[in-house]
Amino acid sequence: MKANFLRLALTAVACLQGVFHAAESAPDFLHETPAQRDARMAWFNEARFGLFIHWGVYSVPAGAWNGKTNYGEWFLEETRMPVSQYEKFARQFNPVKFNATAWVKAAKQAGMKYIVITSKHHDGFAMFRSRLSDWGIKSTPFQRDPLWELANACAAEGLHFCLYYSIMDWHHPDWGQRRPWNDLATGTPDMDRYVNYMKGQLQELLMRYGPIGILWFDGEWEKPWTHERGVDLYNFVRQIQPAIIINNRVGKARAGMAGMDQGSERVGDYGTPEQSIPARGFGPGVYWESCMTMNNHWGYNRADQHWKSTATLVRNLIDCASKGGNYLLNVGPTSEGLIPDASLERLRQIGDWMKVNSVAIYGTSASPFPRLGWGRCTTKAAGAETILYLHVFDWPTNGVLGVPGLRNFVKSARLLAGNKSLPFRSAPGGVVVAVPSKAPDAISSTVELTIEGRPDVVAAALEQQPDGSVTLPASEADLQGTLQYEVGGGKDNIGYWTNPHDTASWTFTAAHPGKFKVVATLAATASGKFDVVVADQKLSGAAPATGSYTQFQEVELPGELELAKAGEFTLVVKPVAADWQPMNLKSLRLQPAVK
Repeated sequence: MKANFLRLALTAVACLQGVFHAAESAPDFLHETPAQRDARMAWFNEARFGLFIHWGVYSVPAGAWNGKTNYGEWFLEETRMPVSQYEKFARQFNPVKFNATAWVKAAKQAGMKYIVITSKHHDGFAMFRSRLSDWGIKSTPFQRDPLWELANACAAEGLHFCLYYSIMDWHHPDWGQRRPWNDLATGTPDMDRYVNYMKGQLQELLMRYGPIGILWFDGEWEKPWTHERGVDLYNFVRQIQPAIIINNRVGKARAGMAGMDQGSERVGDYGTPEQSIPARGFGPGVYWESCMTMNNHWGYNRADQHWKSTATLVRNLIDCASKGGNYLLNVGPTSEGLIPDASLERLRQIGDWMKVNSVAIYGTSASPFPRLGWGRCTTKAAGAETILYLHVFDWPTNGVLGVPGLRNFVKSARLLAGNKSLPFRSAPGGVVVAVPSKAPDAISSTVELTIEGRPDVVAAALEQQPDGSVTLPASEADLQGTLQYEVGGGKDNIGYWTNPHDTASWTFTAAHPGKFKVVATLAATASGKFDVVVADQKLSGAAPATGSYTQFQEVELPGELELAKAGEFTLVVKPVAADWQPMNLKSLRLQPAVK
């Protein structure tokens, strides 16, 4: 503990020096060189996996109020409870079972490299002993400082300690978009005064809890927050801790839940997709992190037992890494200070998988393959070689694993589980690896393929078949938006198609022109409409309610499409926004029309 105290004290001195230096020179941290940015982001890029913790006074009602049980960390906003009434929950917040060391060890054993905890959520409640407000941990029976304890525990276990801080504040009287149910607020909101308050709290956090890995802002979307304020706040924070990483929610360019910035007014170091994983990565130099829950809530909800399976969570982690991103997985502790048992169980199981496979996650880069029907791929440069980590979700029972389009010379192949060498050979259209008939791991087994040079992959062209048909499988689609290709566990489809502006497209060649019917294989719980567009022609179809997202049905669209001449074509599936309902799409088939 003495070593941790000294570390934090020295950091505070360094931060003060940074503040004094900043006051003199006022540097613009938004315009650092790419090399400087990459060096600052290096640990984040290596980590790939972090723990999100949503914890606050909203855990007291545990999601329940007036007969409803669907609330979480947005409790105050969604119930529209008077602030004076909400404040009474602070008297019941007494997490005497909180054990910072146990929390950090659970994260570390799961293979996580950093922890992000809510220091202040939208309800304004400070999970630290702020000198600027009584609305926080010091107004509860719990007189300890949980952030201090977590910072020390992270330092002891070698994890990066990071903080979430909400820009929006439903409790503070000066937040510019005051709620009618804030019955304690008086006077006229003053955003300049609020920003000074916020900067004061941030300065407390940055100078009290040692080096902060990430400052994770949120709540920037309301009108009182502006791009100019975002630029100012970004520079303010980095003047205190120049090496800190700041997410893009400090600014105003985020494109909703998709999480990535649009336009020229961008502020922050990385994008933040929420509850989704991008269909593709964004290329070198673009940093991002998908934050996702284990069940349906961020904050603790006693009634929410809709837990994602460990297989889903592990594959989400792999999916993020395969696209060059990080995975920030959330837990919502109780008001007693306990992480729910269901969350701890999944963290332990993820850790079991990571003990064998973490080398295929940490420090890896995105896959060179557009799609892999059996799973995902991560890569790692190793001098003149490249290591391809093949994450196999659907294990080939015939003992043959095809790696399509790979043209490099393969030097070796092995299973990570048991370090077993595997035979391999070149084959038309790629490389074939001989694997055992049984998968080493039911969730995902990893084959390590070492190749010469950088990956040289040729995407296999989709071609018209001898019978004149063209099949467009989900695995070969180019996805635009937050929809995802789902594979494994019997899945082989495009899913999470919740945004009516997202599209799926395929490029194919047809040697035999003519007229074609279009047949879609899809599943949906409610009927929605979509268009199929190719060669300046459009067919409109409707997805029937099949009963579930896993119960697929073939649907023939009315009308015909004509490919007037041989050549290359691009077909696009577009939702009809006004009549759209999410659907899962397994494939499209262009079938020659009967003459």
